[in-house]
Amino acid sequence: MTHAGDPADAPAIDALVLDFYAAFDNRGGRAISVDRLWSLFLPEAVIVRTRAAGLETMTVDTFIAPRARMLADGTLTDFHEWETGASTRVLRDIACRHSTYAKSGRHQGAPYDGSGAKLMQLTRAEQGWRIAAIAWEDD
Repeated sequence: MTHAGDPADAPAIDALVLDFYAAFDNRGGRAISVDRLWSLFLPEAVIVRTRAAGLETMTVDTFIAPRARMLADGTLTDFHEWETGASTRVLRDIACRHSTYAKSGRHQGAPYDGSGAKLMQLTRAEQGWRIAAIAWEDD
């Protein structure tokens, strides 16, 4: 993991990103905390998924709701997602995190895994660093 900019910001940004990935972990029957996940974002954040079928643009609500449902209703079990590589660039009160990730679990009982890339735009808010936007693409 590499960081450019003020090194004092690195621990807070790393913790935010770790919390983001950890929020989707339901291994061992863990329940995800939707409130905790929501708190990582600015309320106006935009999430964009790129795929062959086209772009899918979401609000924080439309991003979290279906994922929380799948992680709670048994559709997606023993799931977790983790960062496999990252670089962060901080410019005053804004930052950009380039992240590669892997994921693993069971989808409707069948083994499920994958990987991809995420680009997170972050901003320093009164409450600390928050996610302003995410763009991602699964491999």
